[in-house]
Amino acid sequence: MDRENPLRGVTVIDLGQIYQGPYATFLMAMAGARVIKVEPPGGENLRRRSVVGGAALPFAMLNSNKDCITLDLKQERGRDLLRRLVERGDILLENFAPGVMDRLGIGYAALRAVNPRLIYASGSGYGLSGAYRDYPAMDLTVQAMSGIMSVTGFPDRPPVRSGPAVCDFFGGAHLFGAVMAALYEREKTGCGRLVEVAMLEAVYSSLSSSLGLWYGSEGEAPSRTGNRHGGLAEAPYNVYQTEDGYIAILCVGEHHWRSLLAAMERPDLTEDPRFSSLKARVDNMDAVDELVTAFTRQHSRAALFERLMAHRVPCAPVRDLSDVVSDPHLHDRGFLQQVSHPVYGEVTLPRSPLRFEGAPTDPLRPSGALGQDTGPVLSELLGLDAGTIAELRAERVI
Repeated sequence: MDRENPLRGVTVIDLGQIYQGPYATFLMAMAGARVIKVEPPGGENLRRRSVVGGAALPFAMLNSNKDCITLDLKQERGRDLLRRLVERGDILLENFAPGVMDRLGIGYAALRAVNPRLIYASGSGYGLSGAYRDYPAMDLTVQAMSGIMSVTGFPDRPPVRSGPAVCDFFGGAHLFGAVMAALYEREKTGCGRLVEVAMLEAVYSSLSSSLGLWYGSEGEAPSRTGNRHGGLAEAPYNVYQTEDGYIAILCVGEHHWRSLLAAMERPDLTEDPRFSSLKARVDNMDAVDELVTAFTRQHSRAALFERLMAHRVPCAPVRDLSDVVSDPHLHDRGFLQQVSHPVYGEVTLPRSPLRFEGAPTDPLRPSGALGQDTGPVLSELLGLDAGTIAELRAERVI
């Protein structure tokens, strides 16, 4: 039976910026919500990166299927328009520095008075309370504070930033989850509430392997393990050189190890005491890696992947971004879509990774030009006439 997407009929006021907030509201938009992206008259920071090459592509990725409007929240008329939108909305999400919304007079307490059913979502680096609350928080600084950088890289080299913006996106995904929990509660009680997510807290559990190594060694083991297991608790577990690139191989359990030996045509090693158990292999990790590397170097990446897949050995070729963007699997599943963007030209954009059985997959609607939906949204939701909208433009409120 055909069903609607689960958030159809929900209206979201999106004050998000850069990655954390916009990703949470992108997931809502792709789940069927009407998301009204509110930007300052000059545009949010991510949009302004368009002056630097392809740096604005993330704006297109995170703001598909949203209505784009502008409001100057430094003007009282702009704040009044926001309050009127909140009266008709279900969710307001922001990831400004803590305290900014309160100083403007449009924080949670003020907006709850306007709409008691409002779910107010706040994303930040370190939280709305605590000693770190007012520290400037970007993905890089939270990676440093959280310990992520300390465990990324090789033990004989300096700490390294994780390539992906893991703190921003972990924060955004958790913020989406918090909003959904509050929305479920509101269906039962009729009451909204404030929810918040700190990026510092959102990434902590991802350090589980490294924390296990730290606890187990009483802090003596090196925190950076390169491409080896973060807890040095699996072997083989590494990235290995092939004739024409690299391949990641890991064995979790004895059956994987036996399968790898079969692929290597080395059944004689099943009884070698250095490799006879997980503990033995971990104790002889260097020897394991030397053995596997000697095998992988004899094969091309593609041939080796096919051979290991035939033996059900967990592995994957190390691919570059051009491989991933053109991945037929991701395109066949409809996750990636080629879009003719009115601002950025031909681009490949993602849909949401969340899928809802029986619901249609909404086509991607490219992110809009700055303020392109301001007039229609204010007219439809607030009943403003053309003269009032023209007046607001003249006063630079919109």
